[in-house]
Amino acid sequence: MCQLFVFFLIVQINPCKLQPDYVCMVLTRSVSGHNRSRTLNRGMKLWNLNGMKSKQIKLFIIVIFTACIIWGWDKASRPSVLILHPDSLSLFRPDHTKYLHQHPSAEEDFPSEESLAAPVIRLVDDVHALPPTGSNPVAKQTSEAGNIEEGSALEKKECNYGKGRWIADERRPLYSGLGCKRWLSEGWACRLTQRKEFSYEKFRWQPEGCDMPEFDGPNFLKRMQDKVIAYVGDSLGRQMFQSMMCMVTGGDDKADVVDVGKSTYGFTQPRGAKRPNGWAYHFRSTNTTILYYWSSTLCDLEPLDISNPRTRYAMHLDRAPSFLRENLHRFDVLVLNTGHHWNRGKMNSNKWDMYINGSPNNDRRLALIWKAKNFTIHSIVKWLDNELPHHPKVKVFLRTLSPRHFFNGEWDSGGRCDNNNPLSRGYVVSNDSSEDPDAEGAIKGTRVRLLDITGLSRLRDEGHISKYSINAARGVQDCLHWCLPGIPDTWNEILAAQL
Repeated sequence: MCQLFVFFLIVQINPCKLQPDYVCMVLTRSVSGHNRSRTLNRGMKLWNLNGMKSKQIKLFIIVIFTACIIWGWDKASRPSVLILHPDSLSLFRPDHTKYLHQHPSAEEDFPSEESLAAPVIRLVDDVHALPPTGSNPVAKQTSEAGNIEEGSALEKKECNYGKGRWIADERRPLYSGLGCKRWLSEGWACRLTQRKEFSYEKFRWQPEGCDMPEFDGPNFLKRMQDKVIAYVGDSLGRQMFQSMMCMVTGGDDKADVVDVGKSTYGFTQPRGAKRPNGWAYHFRSTNTTILYYWSSTLCDLEPLDISNPRTRYAMHLDRAPSFLRENLHRFDVLVLNTGHHWNRGKMNSNKWDMYINGSPNNDRRLALIWKAKNFTIHSIVKWLDNELPHHPKVKVFLRTLSPRHFFNGEWDSGGRCDNNNPLSRGYVVSNDSSEDPDAEGAIKGTRVRLLDITGLSRLRDEGHISKYSINAARGVQDCLHWCLPGIPDTWNEILAAQL
């Protein structure tokens, strides 16, 4: 403000700014005698400002200058609006990772760029100082506070299941890692491998400020009487499906459980494929069906030339898989996930071409893989949100990204996840928002709910399959998939609680 006043005065006082060039020449030229007198008189006239004499101008300048000094002093003495408060939490920022074109299991690729917010967790100096078995620190704090009214308000508030802590629990796991052979893939049953340490099985998740009921298989099936639970996604979705089958059966081969994958849902094993495109099992005792359908990107895939065995496929970013469109009315619970298949190498090897509105994609922005993934997630959530009013019984969940834990390299460059010390990276998730902002943003304002498992899973790097295998072969470590029983059981516990 003062700078403007000063500029104004200079412009007004300096005749060279207001008068023609010949005036400046007269004022600056050295003259003598009568000419000097005439020149000075003319200069004095130019020094008048809107009728004011030089003394008045000087007084005006002094007043403005004094006002500027007072204004500047007052501004400097005011406290800053931005006050930085110390953060009582320690932040752990995961190593950045890269998409790769191959995977040791030929099933999943690893992301080159995890678009996850930095997790906000409280680290512990001594991992052995964990909460005792069965303890509930949140309930204890509420009891000590003695504020019944506040506690009642807390109970009424919808639970944030992604915020809480891991608690040691000797009653875990929920099923035997040596059993459940009908439902559980051998490669994921770490009890069948050469692994010797299984302490990762002995923890349960406790959300902050709310209770999560203990999971009971028979009771859950009764709650799901006459209902269909469908998992649709990649191999991590298949892990969640196998986990649920083991949890509800206790790992036992139940005689009343019937395979209805082919007869009811048309699941088949394509030529050259290692496994079917889905599984479905029906529990006769409760008329409950639990199924899984393979859709690694949640896009509808359509062969461009059905007569050509080497055909390329249209990957419709804005179209839900045909399986969902045809069967949504059958479902009561739908759990979706995607993430780790979104990479250029996977698209090239699978011969996928991006399509939008039935035509090849020409939008350069969607050529970026992560933007194409987010576009697809928003598209399918929007489609579901529009469909759900016609299917009011269906509850849809979008499961957030399962973290990978490669350290000191990638899977093909010495990356490892062979830590056996549970919760060595902390045991508390304190942030209110999800560590998968893409999924959280997609469901905002819709009828689709978030199954937030990213933050709590990131603390459990010891729970991956790692270097262990059935034949004890040395090679690449699997730091993407999880041992079962293990972390995916907790995902299902949270799902059951949200139902």
